Amino acid sequence: MTSNPRPVPDIVESSSVVPLPTIRAQRPRASNGRFISAVPSDGDFPGDPQSLPEDRFLDREVSWLQFNERVLQLAGDADLPLLERARFLAIFASNLDEFFMVRVAGLKRRIATGIATRSASGLEPREVLDEISVGAHELMGRHSMLFRDVVGPALSNEGISLVRWDELTKEEQERLGDMFRSTVYPVLTPLAVDPAHPFPYISGLSLNLAVILINPQTGHEHFARVKVPPLLPRFIELSDDDDLYLNRYVLLEELIAAHLEFLFPGMEVHETFTFRVTRNEDVEVEEDDAENLLTALEKELTRRRFGPPVRLEVEEDMDDHVLDLLTRELRVHHSEVYRLPSPLDLTALNTVADLDRTELRYPNFVPSTHPALAPVERAAPSDILAAMRGGEVLLHHPYDSFSTSVQAFIEQAANDPQVLAIKQTLYRTSGDSPIIDALIDAAASGKQVLAVVEIKARFDEENNITWARKLEHAGVHVVYGMVGLKTHAKLCLVVREEKGALRRYCHIGTGNYNPKTARLYEDLGLLTTDETIGEDLTRLFNQLSGMAPKSKFKRLLVAPRSVRSGLVSLIEEEAAKGPDGCIRIKVNSIVDEAIIDALYRASMAGASVDVWVRGISALRPEVPGLSETMRVRSVLGRFLEHSRVFAFGTGKSAKIYIGSADMMHRNLDRRVEALVQITDRDQVKTLGSLLDRGMSDEVASWHLDGNGQWHRHHLSSDGLPLTDIHTELIAAYGTRRRPGRRR
Repeated sequence: MTSNPRPVPDIVESSSVVPLPTIRAQRPRASNGRFISAVPSDGDFPGDPQSLPEDRFLDREVSWLQFNERVLQLAGDADLPLLERARFLAIFASNLDEFFMVRVAGLKRRIATGIATRSASGLEPREVLDEISVGAHELMGRHSMLFRDVVGPALSNEGISLVRWDELTKEEQERLGDMFRSTVYPVLTPLAVDPAHPFPYISGLSLNLAVILINPQTGHEHFARVKVPPLLPRFIELSDDDDLYLNRYVLLEELIAAHLEFLFPGMEVHETFTFRVTRNEDVEVEEDDAENLLTALEKELTRRRFGPPVRLEVEEDMDDHVLDLLTRELRVHHSEVYRLPSPLDLTALNTVADLDRTELRYPNFVPSTHPALAPVERAAPSDILAAMRGGEVLLHHPYDSFSTSVQAFIEQAANDPQVLAIKQTLYRTSGDSPIIDALIDAAASGKQVLAVVEIKARFDEENNITWARKLEHAGVHVVYGMVGLKTHAKLCLVVREEKGALRRYCHIGTGNYNPKTARLYEDLGLLTTDETIGEDLTRLFNQLSGMAPKSKFKRLLVAPRSVRSGLVSLIEEEAAKGPDGCIRIKVNSIVDEAIIDALYRASMAGASVDVWVRGISALRPEVPGLSETMRVRSVLGRFLEHSRVFAFGTGKSAKIYIGSADMMHRNLDRRVEALVQITDRDQVKTLGSLLDRGMSDEVASWHLDGNGQWHRHHLSSDGLPLTDIHTELIAAYGTRRRPGRRR
């Protein structure tokens, strides 16, 4: 084990990083006032949760804030390309929006309804909200200042700048004034507040201007709200034909603020401030009472925008009397107010991050076709189905092209006259999805096509409803899974007639069938014609579309029935080996108490336990007597680590599964998830090497300690950058050769 990296200094820009102080460590809350105790006393079975310390779980909400802080540290890393740092600032803001809309809103709802219970970490919901408030205020302030004081000036030095209205030339102001009158002014709706006009409804995540007006005749002060139109570009570019590398922008809200006299003629504009409200936007549908789930969800989506506020962001110099008005009318508590430097809503920085300035971005990367699928000495596309008959193909996206593998598989199946049926799960997909088009083409050609569309996929509900209706109109059999469960598994089954018999072609993945995110998300997938998997998928799709509640599976673990129990059994097998046991897990989040307790028991038995987690971790690693042999690492960077891998043992006897499930209650209890065992020895070795590399001290990552604190580990003892795993894998996959054909 390596020692913790050197302490983080105050915020200063260096050659490697602009460090950001981490939010305070999660403190243990054991009933005896001490930290986690040692090994249970004689006679206590280590597997009994009652014999384990009460404070063995970290709080999931605080852990999520720490994850987003890691994103913020990347935005402050001066060694990263500048536009990528702007992207991480936008990602941080977007992540936090969703966190407040869902997690914070959920906590407030439980408190309001009186069903609040202590979390596994021992905190009451009110205590969790207090922890969130402290951490979020600190992080949001540092996020804004990082842009204002560091990233913004660095962008300006590269000719990418936000220009204030009073910094524009007279000619530029006149040109923008013409644009305002023709394009912006017609879509604005000023809303005044007076006895005849009640305080307007403020939609969630909308950017607004709070305008203080003075009536010059009476001297009375009035309040008005102007919504910044979300469908217009937030960053208005000032064209400069003389310099292609000069990108100057004016914010839309500044343009509106400079022309408020058009909206309020005869009134004096006294002050203008921006503000933004975040609302509870989680959707709840009582499926058991809904005769038509689609209709019920559409009604709930209509109600979503009227959810109660959970956060109010305002300009830091907003007058107190204006803020008092907003908090009173919006019914926002003072702890939910965030005074921030302008501009608010830095998700708009994606516009800047998308600029075609290659010298300020990561080196160009083009995914390659998997060697087993690559055409040989011909220009025509590879025959994916023929390649699958040659043996199982393990895909690793984005290094392996999604479009020339999974997408091509579905498209070719749709166009193949010998294919009789296609069955597909759809959780999230892109707006112009070729997957959807292929399913429609297949149905049009007479094939039996089943689409299990998860219309409750959070924040994609409206898109999925649209696709569900489009598929239905094209003749696709559309079902919405099982009542009470989200279908999160990533599955495709193709049935093809060959020489008078039927062969099943299967894909099982860890990521969505979305060609756009497949270029940014790291995921795994298996293409196979294995008959056992084909039988398993047939049973699972029958369970999803019909009535088959007692289906049993051979090569799959399927939630909610067998993922948790199956993984716990595999963990216990390694625990029984003592120091020879080896457990390696790669997930997005791990909070499930039963899984965590099983890992603690394995560590107490001496087995090595390595957990590679992107986001939330409720584990306390490296605690004497509890988790001494456990390490927890997190990797963030160019690609979003999204695959889930579960490895037990080493060498030829290793058992490795990949699939869609994270170690969370919702995945294991309230979703249909599927894990598939990888049996090909070369593929088992490949995945084992990937897990070992991700946990290596030679690779840049964050390390979690027993106090719940994350430490960035990105420099060697000599101060040199450690290996970036994404850069390493891009190079490694680019040098692969086509394997020999298996018989």
